[in-house]
Order: sequence, then C-alpha cells, then structure tokens
Amino acid sequence: MLVPWNTLLAGGLDPATTSWGLPLPRGVLSRLACDAEITRIILDPAGVPLDVGRTHRVATPAIRRALAARDHGCAFPSCDRPPAWTECHHVTGWENGGPTALSNMILLCGQHHRQVHHDKWTITFEPDGLPSFIPPPHIDPHRRPRRNPYNRPLPNFRQP
Repeated sequence: MLVPWNTLLAGGLDPATTSWGLPLPRGVLSRLACDAEITRIILDPAGVPLDVGRTHRVATPAIRRALAARDHGCAFPSCDRPPAWTECHHVTGWENGGPTALSNMILLCGQHHRQVHHDKWTITFEPDGLPSFIPPPHIDPHRRPRRNPYNRPLPNFRQP
C-alpha cells in the first residue's frame, strides 16, 4: 500500500492506494494504519526513490507480551477473546504522535478494533493502568466509562 505522507499524517486529499493501484477509503486506511509497519520512502519529482527511512509503529514482541499480561485478551468491555485473537491498537494514533509503548496501547479483537475506529470510542487509562472505554454519544448520551471485567487478575485462592 502506498500512502502520501500528508494523507497519513494530516488527512490530505491524495488517496492511499493498494499495490494494484486502487484507492483506499479513509476509514480503511485508518484501520489498516493502526497496526501497520510504516516505511518512509522519499521520491524525487519523477517518482524515483531517494531515501528509505526506518520502519516505525509496530509493537515489538516484548510490548505484545506485556499487553497480553495486562489486558488478558481484548480490552473492550465484556469481550472474552484471548490475546492470540487480538491486534495491538494505539490509543493515541501513531499518526497523531502517539508512541508505540505499553502506556499507549491496548489489545483489541478485530471486531472491536473496527468498532473503536468506526464509532469513535474514546479510550483512557485509569490510575490503576487499565483502560476505560467511553462510548460515543449515539451509544450512551451520558458517555459513562466502561471497563472489561475479564481483564482483571485472578483472585488468590490459597487457603490461610
């Protein structure tokens, strides 16, 4: 996929295109870019590459393991999908300056990853380090934060 820099970072008007040259809708680009490897390629006016930058944005295996340990699977409220069925999501998008760091990432299954992007859910981290999801007004006019009860650590069942 090729994405002009201005389109990726600033919502420019030049379309992103597939490797077959077909344009991608903005929503699809946003969803794909959330978990994509990005390589900067600078072209001259004739389209010849002048420089290829380093790859950015993708969670390292260590960050992914830490997310699995913290989130225990999809972090979306009431979802019970395991870590193996999830994707890494930047809470503050990489294109908006969000770092690829545990403090800015959560695990989401494909369905909830699409829903967060499509419906514009707000995600915040509480003081305990776990994410809360604030639904858009069309889902909850009061925008009450929600959490996933399944991503809590198991209680200690040892006998005294």
